[in-house]
Amino acid sequence: MSVLVFDLDDTLYPELSYVHSGFRAVAAMLGPLLGVPAETLAAGMIAEEAVQGRGQVFDNVLKLHGRWSRALVAACLRTYRQHKPELTLFPDAEHCLTRFADWPLYIVTDGHKEVQARKVAALGLTGRVRHAYLTNRYGRHRAKPNPHVFQLICQREGVTPADVTYVGDNVKKDFVGIKPLGFKTVRILRGNYAHYEADAAHEADHSIHTLDEL
Repeated sequence: MSVLVFDLDDTLYPELSYVHSGFRAVAAMLGPLLGVPAETLAAGMIAEEAVQGRGQVFDNVLKLHGRWSRALVAACLRTYRQHKPELTLFPDAEHCLTRFADWPLYIVTDGHKEVQARKVAALGLTGRVRHAYLTNRYGRHRAKPNPHVFQLICQREGVTPADVTYVGDNVKKDFVGIKPLGFKTVRILRGNYAHYEADAAHEADHSIHTLDEL
C-alpha cells in the first residue's frame, strides 16, 4: 500500500493568503478604534508586509495612528491568530487530492496548533484526508524535522517508511529528518523556498513544479 502525505502551507494553498486574511480581520477590529476604514488599514498592512515582512506590521500601524500600546499589539495578534480564515487550495492541489482520493492521504504541518487546525477546516480538508497531524499537539520538539508523526502514520497504516511519500516545500526542515529512515520525499518548488539551494541531506529525492507531476 502507498501512502501520500502533504505539507500544508505553500504546498496545498498559498500561505500569504492566510496572512492577508488575518490582516483584514485585524483591520476590521482596529477600524472603529482608529477612525480609519478597514479596507485602508488592510491595504496598508499588506503593502508593508510586501516590503518589510510581517514582523512589525501591527506595531507600525498602531504607531502610524498614534495608538501603540502592548495591549493593542496583543489584541492584534490575538485577532490574527483566532480569525476564521478565507482560504482556497491551489488549483493543482484540488486536482491532486481528487486524483488520489482513493489513497490514504495525510497532512503533516508545523505551527500554532489552533491556527493550523483552522486552516485545515477553512480549506475543507478534514473530510479529504485520513488525518491532519498538527505537530505542535505532540510538543514543539516533535515539529519537523522530527519524524515522530511520520512514524505514527506508518503505525496507523501498517506500512514501512518506503511506502510513504511526503510532499513539502521547505527544504530546511521537511525532508532531512525522514529521508534517513527511508521515507520517499518530493519537493514542490513554490513559496519562500522555491529558489533555495539545499545540500544533499536537506534536498528531496525528487523536485516538481506542480502537483500535477505526481
